[in-house]
Amino acid sequence: MQQRRSAGRPTGTDGSDFNYRMVVDSRYQKVADGKSRLYAHILTQAVLQLIGILYTCLSTSKGEVPNVIAISSIAISLISLILGDLGRRRSQATLLKVYMVASSIGVVLSIACVAKGNVSLQVLQTPSRWEIHKFELLEAARTAVGFLVQIFTVSTITSLISNMSPPKRTS
Repeated sequence: MQQRRSAGRPTGTDGSDFNYRMVVDSRYQKVADGKSRLYAHILTQAVLQLIGILYTCLSTSKGEVPNVIAISSIAISLISLILGDLGRRRSQATLLKVYMVASSIGVVLSIACVAKGNVSLQVLQTPSRWEIHKFELLEAARTAVGFLVQIFTVSTITSLISNMSPPKRTS
């Protein structure tokens, strides 16, 4: 068995071969950054959905009639979160597009549910009702934050999909 020589540097590692090394396209770094940002958005949306689930369960346990719009919003949003995470992990643009549309529908339904309640407007007109409607205000704040997160998510997904697609060849 031949032993390696420990003295000296192997050829090609002194930096003189830099002209022959491959250059990684910057869009791969952009895809990696986009995926990490999308993961943060998905986690934020998951936390907001957990708060929505708790609010819906709390209002249902008080004896109120379950709000069909709120339940459908939560169901659509949870399914979209699963699709979004799968699309992010597998780099599938189709799943990311479905996630973007479905989560947007979930946010719109959530906004419709809060708008249907009219509680925020009543509290703004008479601030003494704040204590009575604090959970409804929390739901309105959750929906507003969810809307802002959705705007950033759509922007991130659009950028991610454009960077995942192969570059257009000019002829």
